[in-house]
Amino acid sequence: MGVSTTTRVELKGRRHEAATIKRALADARTGTSAVLVIRGEAGIGKTALLDHAATQARGFQLATVCGVESEMELPYAALHHLCVPLLQHLSHLPVPQREALSVAFGLQTGDTPDRFMVGLATLGLLAGAADEPLAWLIDDAQWVDDASLQVLAFVARRLKAERVAMLFAVREPANPRPLPGLAELAVPGLSDADARSLLAATLRMPLDPQVRDRVVAEAHGNPLALLQVPHALSAADLAGGFWLPEGRSTESDLERCFAREVHTLPTDTQRLLLTAAADPTGDTQLVWRAAHLQAIPAAAATPAEAVGLIEFGQRAQFRHPIVRSAIYRSASIADRRAAHQALAEATDPDLAPDRRAFHRARAATQPDERIAEALEQSADRALRRGGAAATAAFLRWATELTPDPARRTVRALAAAKAAFDLGALDQAHHLLAEAEAGPLDDLQRAKLERLRARLVHTQIRGADTARRLLNAATRLKPLDTAMARDTLLEAAGAAIFAGRLGHGAHEVARAARACPAAPRPNRVTDTLLDAVTGWILDGHSASVDAIRHALQAARREQTTEHGGDPAGWLLLSSPLTPEPLAPEVWDDDAWHDLATGATDLARRAGALSVLPLALTHQACYRVHAGELDTAAMLIDEAAAVSQVTGSTPLLYTSLLLHAWQAAEQQVLDTIDHGIQDVLARGEGRALAIADYASAVLYNGLGRYETALAAALRACEHEDMGIFGWALSELVEVAARAGQRDTAQQALERLTPRTRASATAWAAGIEARCRAVLADGTAADALFRESIEQLGHTRISIQLARAHLLYGEWLRRHQRRQESRMQLRTAYEAFTRAGAAGFADRARRELTATGETVRKRSVSPLGALTGQEAEIARLARDGHTNPEIAAQLFISPRTVEWHLGNVFTKLGVSSRRHLHDVLPTAESQATA
Repeated sequence: MGVSTTTRVELKGRRHEAATIKRALADARTGTSAVLVIRGEAGIGKTALLDHAATQARGFQLATVCGVESEMELPYAALHHLCVPLLQHLSHLPVPQREALSVAFGLQTGDTPDRFMVGLATLGLLAGAADEPLAWLIDDAQWVDDASLQVLAFVARRLKAERVAMLFAVREPANPRPLPGLAELAVPGLSDADARSLLAATLRMPLDPQVRDRVVAEAHGNPLALLQVPHALSAADLAGGFWLPEGRSTESDLERCFAREVHTLPTDTQRLLLTAAADPTGDTQLVWRAAHLQAIPAAAATPAEAVGLIEFGQRAQFRHPIVRSAIYRSASIADRRAAHQALAEATDPDLAPDRRAFHRARAATQPDERIAEALEQSADRALRRGGAAATAAFLRWATELTPDPARRTVRALAAAKAAFDLGALDQAHHLLAEAEAGPLDDLQRAKLERLRARLVHTQIRGADTARRLLNAATRLKPLDTAMARDTLLEAAGAAIFAGRLGHGAHEVARAARACPAAPRPNRVTDTLLDAVTGWILDGHSASVDAIRHALQAARREQTTEHGGDPAGWLLLSSPLTPEPLAPEVWDDDAWHDLATGATDLARRAGALSVLPLALTHQACYRVHAGELDTAAMLIDEAAAVSQVTGSTPLLYTSLLLHAWQAAEQQVLDTIDHGIQDVLARGEGRALAIADYASAVLYNGLGRYETALAAALRACEHEDMGIFGWALSELVEVAARAGQRDTAQQALERLTPRTRASATAWAAGIEARCRAVLADGTAADALFRESIEQLGHTRISIQLARAHLLYGEWLRRHQRRQESRMQLRTAYEAFTRAGAAGFADRARRELTATGETVRKRSVSPLGALTGQEAEIARLARDGHTNPEIAAQLFISPRTVEWHLGNVFTKLGVSSRRHLHDVLPTAESQATA
C-alpha cells in the first residue's frame, strides 16, 4: 500500500505545484502544520507529485499509503498502515484514547470505539511524534476506507502548530467529493509545449509531427496518457495515425492501455499479477503462497518486473494504482474468483479471519451458509472495532451468500441497519427491499417499517415522518411494547419538529396514550412520552407537572453511568430534551443541567454522531444565559464536528445568536438561504424560530413595527419551547408600536403558561410584560418584581432586558437619576454579553438622560477567533494545555500556539493575567 518514492520521469510543467509542495514541507519543518489536497483526473500526475514530495522530505519521518478500491470497506486499514511507526507513543495517550486506537487496530478487543475518539488518539500520536518533522502522503484518497478517511480529515482540520505535513492525492471526479474544506492544489493538464517535451523524452522512435500533435491533443495534457498510450500502439499506428480511442474517458483509456500491455505477457505472469491485484494488503509472502497454490512458478514475476509493472519487495507494489485496477477489471470473473480462492486458502484463519472471509466471499460462485456465517462473525468483530463500513459490507455479503430465505431475511435486516448507521442510505433502501421480498414475521415487518421511516426522515426530515413512525409503532405494539413506545417517542418528536407544516401530532399522542406500559417499569423514555402526549392532547397548563417530572427523570438518567449505549439514549431523547421541553416550562435549571450534561456525556462516550446536537442545545442555553461568545464557540465546534462526520449543521441556534448580536445581514441571509429547504422538508418549527429571532433582532434595533410583524407570525402556532418566548416578545413590541390591544391579548395568552410553570423565570417574564402595560406605582412595582425574580435565574439576558425596560420607563417619567442606574446596569450587561443591538439601545437611552457614554467594545473576546476565545476562557479557569486539548479536540501544541496569539491580542504576558481581561460568568452576574 505504499507510494513509490522514485520519480521515474522528470516532472514537466509542474513548477507551480512543486513550489506549493515545497512551501508546505517548509512550513512543517518550522512548526506550522501543512495540509494539502492534490486534486486531478486519473494520470494527471498526482502520484508523481507525491513522489516528488517524498524526495523533498529529507529529514522527515515519512509514512505513505495508497487507497485500494477493494479495501474501502476494511476499517482503519489505511490509518493503521500510517500509524504503525508511531505506535511507540501509544502508551503516552490518555487511557480512553489508547484503548480506542488499540481496539480499532485490532491490538486488543473491546467495545466499539467511536471514530471521534480514534481521531483524538491519532492526533495525540502525531503530536507526540512531531519533535522531528513528519510527513504523511496519502495517494488515491478517494479509495481509502471510510473509517480511516474520516479520522484523517478530522486530524487534518485540527493540525495547527505541529511539525506535520499531510498531503492527499484525490482522483477527480469523485462522488461524493472527499476531504472538503481543506487547502487544495488543483493539478491541470500540461501545456502543449510541456506535453510535446514529455512525449519526446519517453519515445524511442521517430514520430511524425502530425501524429505527435494528435497524440498530444487526445491526451488532453494528461502525463500518464502521454507516457503509456504511445507504448500501447504499434509502430504502424504511430506512423500512420490510425489509432482511434474507443471511449472518451481518460481513465478507461489508461486502463485499456495497461490491460493491453499486461495481456502481452505470459499467462502465468498475468495470473500472478491478478493475484497481487486481488490482495488489498500488498503482502508479498501471501501473494507467493497463493501463487504456489495455483502452480504459478517464481519465474512468472520476471517479465512483469522487467517492464516495470510491479515490484516484489517487502510489499507487492504496482507502478501506478491504475495498473492494479486495470489488471483486476480486465480479468474474467472466473479468473478473479480463482485468485481470491487461492488467497483465501493462503490466509491464516487464526491470524486474519476477516481477510480470509473477504476472499472466500469474493471467490464464492453460489450461496454458502458456512461462508455467510463466517462473514457474520467478521461483521461482529468489525463492529467491536468500530468499523461501520466493514460491518455493513460483511453483513451485505453474508446476506448475498445465505441460501436459506428466512435466514437471509434476518441478515438483510441487520445489514440494512448497519448501512443506515453508516449513512449508506441507498444501500440501506436496497437491503430493506431485499428483506421485504423474503419471508417476514410480524416483528420483522414492524422493524423494517421503523427503519424505513427513519431512512425517510434522515433524507427528507419532512412532515410525513411522524405518520410513518406511527405506522411502525402500531405494528410493534402487540409484539414489542417497549420498542413501540420508543418509536412513538420518535414520532412525537418528529411531529413537534414538523410543527405548523405537519398534521400528525394528535394522532401520535392518542396512539401513545392507548399504548400499554412497557414491561420494564420506570423507563425514562416512557416518562418523556407520557409528558409529551399530555402536552399535545391536554395543553400546556395540564401537562406542566408531567413535563417537570420527565425532565427530572431525564436529569437522573443522564448522570447514570451508561455501560450500554449512551449515544443511543442521547439520540432517542435529544429531540425533546433539553430542548424544547425545558424552555416550555421555563425551567432554566433543568435546561442548564441537561444541556451541559448531554455535551459532557457525548464527549465522554466519544459519541460523535450526537455531539453536534448536544453542543447546539448547550449553545442555545448559553445565548439565553447571556454568554454569547461561549455560544458562538459551541456553534463553531458543532459545525466542525458536523463537517468531520458529514452531517448537516443545525442553524437554528445560529439564528438566535445572530439576532442577539444584531447581525441583521447574517440573520436575513440564513433565513433567505434556508427557507426554501425548510418548506420543502416540512420543518415548521424552523419557521417559528426564524420569526422569533427576527422579532428579537428588530426589537433590539428599535424597529418595532418590523419586530411586531415577526412576533405575530411566531405566535400563529403553539410551537413547543418557542411560543412562550414569542408571546413575551409580542407584548413588548406591540406596546412599543402603539398596539396596546394586541399586547394585552398576548399577555392574556401568556399568563396561564407562566402561572402553571411557577418558576422564577416565568414569574419574572410575566411581571415584566405586565409592567410594560401598567401605569404609575403598579408599573414601578412590577418592574422591580421582574428584576428580583429574574435575578434568581440563569437567564441573565432577560434580566438585562428588565433593567433596560425599567430604565426606559423611569426616564419617560422624568426620574433621570434612577433611570441612569438601571440603564447603566443594562448597558454593562449587554456589553459583556455581546448583545450589540440592545447594548446600543441602552446607550442611546443613557445619552438621552444627559449622561455621556463612551461606546465600548462589546466584549473583550471580540478580537479573538472563536477557538482562541474558548482556549482563553479555559486557560483562565485553570485548565492545563492537555486538558484544553482534550476538550477542544486539538493537540496541546496547538493550544500553546493559540495561547501565544491570545496573549498578543489581549496585551497580556501570561495565564494569570487572563482573569483581569476576561471576567468570569460569576463576576459578570455580580457586576
